[in-house]
Amino acid sequence: MLLIFIPAGMFTSCKKDKGDPPVLPPVESMAIDFSNFETSGKSDIPVPEFKGSENSTWLFAAGVAMIWKGVLVATLAVPVTAYQTAITKTPVYLEKGKWQWSYDVTITLNQISMTYKARLTGHIQTNNVVWEMYISKEGTNPFPEFLWFSGTSKIDGTGGQWIVNHSAQYQEPVLQIDWTKSGALMGSVKYTYIRTLNDNRETDPFKNSYIEYGLTSNTLNAYYEINYYNFTLQQFVSVEVEWSTSGKNGRVKSPVWFGNEDWYCWDGNYNNVEC
Repeated sequence: MLLIFIPAGMFTSCKKDKGDPPVLPPVESMAIDFSNFETSGKSDIPVPEFKGSENSTWLFAAGVAMIWKGVLVATLAVPVTAYQTAITKTPVYLEKGKWQWSYDVTITLNQISMTYKARLTGHIQTNNVVWEMYISKEGTNPFPEFLWFSGTSKIDGTGGQWIVNHSAQYQEPVLQIDWTKSGALMGSVKYTYIRTLNDNRETDPFKNSYIEYGLTSNTLNAYYEINYYNFTLQQFVSVEVEWSTSGKNGRVKSPVWFGNEDWYCWDGNYNNVEC
């Protein structure tokens, strides 16, 4: 009888000790909403001739937003898609509070589909979860597995940080993402560009540029707080943007660009209006 019950008890205890896998941070912790600023191809740095158009205020805000969208798409397309796929998969238990999601993911970029192998681990600590995403690729332009991004999240899911490496060729930090969550909604997501050297191995002037996106309870309920290196002006430019996610109207402030501390507004059709 003892031989029967003791092993059974040990099995039950071990199964109980395994616990549940950690809850994955929301995909929104790696994403900023740019939907109100799609410029139909006008994604370059805003130029002076925009100032004479009837929607120049919105065009300026959109132009700055698209600079950041370009940076993020180039850097995050593969790791973010791989992370999105992890949410649909079931992890396996490894040991001592550590779980692993392992799967293939196909990503289409510029109408070319490529398949990657992804391996995400989540290690439950006392107050947070430590995450590591490893990605490799076979076939065309292959590369061995490397750590594409890592991070931590609070046990209660209210916030965390990601550190994203540039690529398999340049396995060095390029983006720091700090995020918070309030209830079911994202509070804020801030991207800081932390790469020290560019591809030419020269000092990267864009380092320390950042964009923060968040939602509030104000009438203009969404915002960007931006500080970025403008290569044309060869200086950092600060930009504040606020808009309504439902009405599409908003306003922007940029002392360097406008030459004053005033807000400049647009309506729901993106046309300039008095604030």
